[in-house]
Amino acid sequence: MSKSTDTYELAVIGTGMAGMAATLFAANREISVAQAGTTGEIIFASGYFDLMGIHPPEEKKIWKDPWAARDALIRDIPNHPYARVRQKDILAAFEEIISFLQETGLQYCRMESQNSQALTPVGTVKTTYAVPHTMWAGVQALAEKQPCLVVGFKGLKGFSAHQVAGNLQHKWPKLRAVRIPFPGRLEGELYAEQMARSLDFSGNREKLALAIQPHMKDAKVVGMPAILGMYQTRDVLTDLEHHLGVPVFEIPTLPPSVPGLRLKETFEQGFQKKAVQQFSQKRVLKARSTPEGNFVLDIGSGETPEHQIQAKGVILATGRFLGRGLSAERKRIRETLFDLPVFQPETRPDWHRKDFLDSRGHPLNRAGLETDDRLRPVDASGKPMFQRLFAAGAILAHQDWIRMKCGAGLAIATAYKAVDAFWK
Repeated sequence: MSKSTDTYELAVIGTGMAGMAATLFAANREISVAQAGTTGEIIFASGYFDLMGIHPPEEKKIWKDPWAARDALIRDIPNHPYARVRQKDILAAFEEIISFLQETGLQYCRMESQNSQALTPVGTVKTTYAVPHTMWAGVQALAEKQPCLVVGFKGLKGFSAHQVAGNLQHKWPKLRAVRIPFPGRLEGELYAEQMARSLDFSGNREKLALAIQPHMKDAKVVGMPAILGMYQTRDVLTDLEHHLGVPVFEIPTLPPSVPGLRLKETFEQGFQKKAVQQFSQKRVLKARSTPEGNFVLDIGSGETPEHQIQAKGVILATGRFLGRGLSAERKRIRETLFDLPVFQPETRPDWHRKDFLDSRGHPLNRAGLETDDRLRPVDASGKPMFQRLFAAGAILAHQDWIRMKCGAGLAIATAYKAVDAFWK
């Protein structure tokens, strides 16, 4: 089929946190930007923004101060992506993201110089940095060990209030659980998104509060799965707290999650106002450079290109294996669009250790693209492969974001650095 070619200053490939952040930073600097990608890893997000929580991961050392943790990390792993971004730029990146989200309805809370402890869907505690406003009362209740009621719902898979309370009983003696039917017309197997959209209607909030009230007893705070509305989270939270007379907080559910969907939709709606060209649910099928140093991208939802764009620069935020940024082949790991060199173990048997739970982690988890100080992917000699091709997020080498609790921070910080490097 015939296709026209549109021209932009910058193309962002990827719709995970790094891709969303890079697109936002570019649009805020009035850079004409196009973004392409299928539903990214962002819908799997818990809503928490980790910065730096654990190092070294084999010792499971938890840090209260994320900046001290970052300093220790850089000393031990000087080629970690965090070493490419100054602390003041990481702070500026978080400020810009959080301000954008707040302006569009998603408020975040944090303590600038320290991490917080927050609940997980299975009743464990994790170290994180910035927390959605709807979850902040849970951070405070956990720290103060307030009498708390966790509410679960019949028919909702992937969340058990009794499991949460049971696993935390030794840390939080005054935590108890109840499982109730979800009010309204929803029956049978329930889904968090379905429940959240139901609570966008004020009448359903009152019914939910009435169902919870008989179980309150001495509870000074109430927790429940992350279902407090899809678009009206502030109103849902305010109404429930008014009816129950105590603070209310959300606990993330297993992915895909409502907080992830909220982030995705908030970014997309905000980008429309900023005149970003979004190619939603479409992949970059082919990418190539021109003699002038620009890039041409073929974009489509299947195997046939539907659109073509030309850009002066590209930010590669395609993620790793889930995002299709990297592909694990029989003998090597390959970068899928530009066939860039990938830092990886020498042979496939070296990808994993014999013990799945080895405290050192698996070498595969640190595979990815090596870059220069401007986050441009480099060849074996350290020379940039392209002058205006940058990489951000999980595709970068020498990081193990899951075990180190730095995923969102890594994505946001390197996206900021990549845009800054292109812009300047």
